[in-house]
Amino acid sequence: MENWNQTMSAGPLLGIAAAAIAVLLLMVIKFRVHAFVTLILVSLLTAFAAGIPVDRIVPTLVENFGSTLGSVALLIGLGAMLGKLVESSGGAKVLADRMIAIFGEKRAPFALGVASLLMGFPIFMDAGLIVMLPVIFAIAKRLNGPIIPFALPAAAAFSVMHVFVPPHPGPVAASELYGANLGLVMMTGVLIAFPLWYLSGYLWSRFAASRITLEQVAGGMFGDSDEEEVTNPPSIGAVLAMLLLPMVLIFMNTGLDFLRAAGMADSDAGWFKFCSALGETPIALLISVLVALWVLGGRRGKSGTALEKVLDSALGPICSVVLITGAGGMFGGVLRASGIGDALSGSLENLGLSVIMAAYVVAVLMRVAQGSATVALVTAAGLMAPAVEAGDFSTMQVVAITLATAAGSVFASHVNDSGFWLVGRLMGMDVKTTLKVWTTQQTLESVLGFAMAWAVFMLF
Repeated sequence: MENWNQTMSAGPLLGIAAAAIAVLLLMVIKFRVHAFVTLILVSLLTAFAAGIPVDRIVPTLVENFGSTLGSVALLIGLGAMLGKLVESSGGAKVLADRMIAIFGEKRAPFALGVASLLMGFPIFMDAGLIVMLPVIFAIAKRLNGPIIPFALPAAAAFSVMHVFVPPHPGPVAASELYGANLGLVMMTGVLIAFPLWYLSGYLWSRFAASRITLEQVAGGMFGDSDEEEVTNPPSIGAVLAMLLLPMVLIFMNTGLDFLRAAGMADSDAGWFKFCSALGETPIALLISVLVALWVLGGRRGKSGTALEKVLDSALGPICSVVLITGAGGMFGGVLRASGIGDALSGSLENLGLSVIMAAYVVAVLMRVAQGSATVALVTAAGLMAPAVEAGDFSTMQVVAITLATAAGSVFASHVNDSGFWLVGRLMGMDVKTTLKVWTTQQTLESVLGFAMAWAVFMLF
C-alpha cells in the first residue's frame, strides 16, 4: 500500500490474525451468522486492528473483493452454464452411465479422480472442478451415494496438478525465481502427482466418507432435473467433446506460457498473444458455452427461449458461492495489506533451518496467514531465491526445493482462502465440515508432498 508502512512487530500482527480467524469461526459455526456477512465484518475489524489508514480501509476491502470476484464470477458463472447445459441435455447422465459401465460402481470415485488428474494438467483447479461437477453429481445420484467419496477425489486431483505441475502459474513462477529446470520440474511433478493424489485425495476421501455423513443433494449446484423430459440425449462423444473443449483452449494459454518460460516462444509475437487470449479461462469457458448451446441445445431441437431459461437457471444456485468466495478473497487481501506475511518471513531469518525446510516453512506460514496458495508460493520463492542461488545445489535439488515450496503453499486451506469457500459451497458442506474434510486433505497433500520433495532432495 502506497505511503503507508506497518509499524507493528510480528507478535501483535500474528495475534490480530489469530483473533480474526477465531472470531470468524466462532460467528459462523457457533452463532450461525451467514458467512458472507461474517467475512465482511471480520475483514473490517481486522483492518482497523492492524492499523490500516482509515481512509484506505474501504478501498482495500473493495479492491480485494473486486479482484477476487472479477475472476471468480466469470469462472463460476460460465462454468455453471456449461455444466447446466451438459446436465439438462442428459449428457451428464450419459457419461455417468458409461463410466459406471466401464469401471464399475466401486471404482467410480477412483475413475473420477484419475479423469480429473488428466483434465487438471492444463486446466486450473476452480474451472476444472466446476466443469466436472455435473458428472460427479450425476454419478452420485445414479448410485444413490453421499457426495464426499465422489467429489473429494476430483477436487484433490485438480489441487495436486494446480500446485505441483507446470504449466500452472505457481510452479512456473517459482521455477523461474529459483532458476530450476522447468522441464525437470514438470516431469518430477507429474511423477509424484499420482501417488500424492492417491494417498491424500482418494484414500482420505474414503476415510472421511466413513466418518462424516454428508448426503447428496439431488442435482447439486445445478438443481433438479426431470430426466423423463430428456428424450434425445447427446452421444458420449459429444459430451466428452464439450468437457474437453475448455481444457484444450486453456492449454493454449498455459502451454504457451510454459514455452515462454522455457525460452521456446516469443511472447511479443502476434500469434502468441492471440492464442494466449483465447486460452484465458473466462474466454475459453465463454467459447465452450457458445459451442455447447449449439451442440447440446440447438442441434437437439431446443428453442432460444428454452436455452435462455436453462442458462438462467444455472445462475441462481451459484450466487451465494460467488459472493462468499469474493468475501473470502477480501479477508485474505486485508491480511496481506496489513503486512502479516512480511512480519512472518522476517521472524524466520534466524531459525537456522536447511534451505529446503526453510522454503517449506515460509510457504506454510504465508499460506496460513493470507490464504492464497499462488501468493504463498511466489512470495516464498522470492524470499528464498537468494539462499538457493548462493547454495551449492544440484539441478535436481533445486527442483526438489521448488516442489517443497509448492507443498508448503497448499497447507491447511481455511477461512482466509477463497478456495476454501468455493470447494465447501460447491460440495454443499458447512464450515465445520469443510474444515474437517477439505482443510485436512490440503494439509495431508502438503505434508506428503514435502516428504516426496525431501526424498528427491536427498537422493539427488
